[in-house]
Amino acid sequence: MKTRSLFLTIALGLIVAGIGALDARAGSITLPTALDPGLTTTTLVTPTLIVATSNGNTTTVSGLTFSNFNYTGTGTGTASPYPATSIGVLSFSNGPNSGIELAAGFSVGAGGVQDMALTYTVTAAPGTTITDADLVMSGITTGDGTATVSETLTNAATGALIGSLGVSAGGAQSQMINFAGVTSINVLKDIDLNGGVTGSASISIIGQGFSTGSVPEPTSMALLGIGMTGFLAFRRLFKRNSVA
Repeated sequence: MKTRSLFLTIALGLIVAGIGALDARAGSITLPTALDPGLTTTTLVTPTLIVATSNGNTTTVSGLTFSNFNYTGTGTGTASPYPATSIGVLSFSNGPNSGIELAAGFSVGAGGVQDMALTYTVTAAPGTTITDADLVMSGITTGDGTATVSETLTNAATGALIGSLGVSAGGAQSQMINFAGVTSINVLKDIDLNGGVTGSASISIIGQGFSTGSVPEPTSMALLGIGMTGFLAFRRLFKRNSVA
């Protein structure tokens, strides 16, 4: 009986140690009040890049690094291409998710179409992975006008498709997807406004947030595995002795 009690105590102790090691490494996300120094008023600059005074074409928000920005825009009919210099880049938070917000005045009237493409890469801090993404917009349409934002997410390391998101004025203006953790994501965002025949469309804000989780270290997983193995072995031993 004493042997079984000692075995149980050791097994449970190893399980607790493994779980405790995981929790100790979990960390937390602190939302910023602004982007990095010099980036608070950063804007997309013609022709294709976000240029910041402090660290070039990169900014970090809550441990997520945003880089490799590219922007193109076209305008047809009664609409002109939307200038990159008029797009503000701010910090964004939505619950546990954080990222960047595009503050703009995309707008078209009847007979006008604007189509913008924005791409960038988001990378998690060392020891963490990105586990979900959300897309939020604020837009208005009248008549037969339409305003949509759609995007595709791919694994930056492998090129594999992670998923897609889509929002629209007059429809769902927010959407979130969850996925297996990845360290870096390529984002391809398409912004489309169509004034229709007699309508209009506008978008003022597009927000993009992500949340992250810690990657368990091998030592922590090993401790947890040893604890579980010991506990299962104890259960088998207890059953055999009970039968005997």
